[in-house]
Amino acid sequence: MSAVPATNHLDLPFFNAGHQTLGRELADWVAQQQVDERDDRAACREWVRLLGVAGWLRYCVPAEFGGALPQLDSRALVILRETLAFHSPLADFAFAMQGLGSGAITLAGTPAQKQRYLGAVAQGKMLAAFALSETDAGSDAGAMATRAICSGAEVTIDGSKTWISNGGIADYYCVFAKTDPQAGTRGITAYIVDADTPGLDDSEHIEVMAPHPLATLKFAQCTIPASAQLGELNGGFKLAMRTLDIFRASVAAAALGMARRALAEALSYAQARPMFGQRLADFQLTQARLGEMAALIDAGAMLTYRAAWLRDCVGADVPAAAQAYTAAAAMAKMCATENAQRVIDMALQMHGGMGVKVGSKIESLYRDIRALRIYEGATEVQQLIIGKSVLKSFSPKA
Repeated sequence: MSAVPATNHLDLPFFNAGHQTLGRELADWVAQQQVDERDDRAACREWVRLLGVAGWLRYCVPAEFGGALPQLDSRALVILRETLAFHSPLADFAFAMQGLGSGAITLAGTPAQKQRYLGAVAQGKMLAAFALSETDAGSDAGAMATRAICSGAEVTIDGSKTWISNGGIADYYCVFAKTDPQAGTRGITAYIVDADTPGLDDSEHIEVMAPHPLATLKFAQCTIPASAQLGELNGGFKLAMRTLDIFRASVAAAALGMARRALAEALSYAQARPMFGQRLADFQLTQARLGEMAALIDAGAMLTYRAAWLRDCVGADVPAAAQAYTAAAAMAKMCATENAQRVIDMALQMHGGMGVKVGSKIESLYRDIRALRIYEGATEVQQLIIGKSVLKSFSPKA
């Protein structure tokens, strides 16, 4: 199905000619791909292979290491994820994890680490993963219990991580562990752990409502070289947040892609479905619902594109600009995912019984969208980020 955007979004002033070409070429390419997604793990491997061969994964890493652009471009990531998610949420997932799983290496890796991993990620020859969450440490990263003990040339990791995307199929994991147990978030350090490292067991798969490759990682005296440390000692939490900040607006974009697909499905169905001697689309109630869906999508889109533009054009390294981007990305993630949930729910309702039929596109979208309101910062966390930003910027008049 061709995209039916609520706006000609690539023509908005947030984007340049390069972004417009990227979006249109990707839309043409992905519409031609045929991947059997009944086995989510095999499908993710195949999507990574295809995305790598076609060059789309090059947008996950900087040009110095085989990337398409000098540095990570948030607007390109937004366009890529929105377009992929419109056609296949699993394709979007595969792309996103290559970016998230290599983002910390791009930000803080040594030259040797970047050389070893980033090129392979861009070519689709290595699957990447980001391992932060634990059973009792999701939104509260400071509560993590996984320990890393440094002893000379080696580091030993013990503990577990869960809800890890690409778990069980990744070639390496960016793992965050406590190196100072008493220091909360200031005592976390990041490490690169290859999947075949003795002492790492990533075989415990997690089944979820919208099939994706997820697993629990178990570390038992998992010993890695000290050179696997990623970034500064005890600087892991800041690195994790910087990595998530880059990709938060792209999560909003994935939600936009799913919402746009739901609207396209609803438009097609409403114009074809006969009812009481006319079409479903001829009823004013249907038209009002379609209008509401379009407005919700556009509202999320404006916030999403603004956030990506802020990072690319205003700068993410200037403190004031970084704070503005963090709040903008939180608004985008919150509104786009929440709005997409509403849009998809309305599209399902419009389809009636066909909307809940297992195997229909609307039914799968209904399952796919739900997790986006949770991962990479739940809606409630985004509300806190926004609220703190508003309080900080408020200056009461004398």
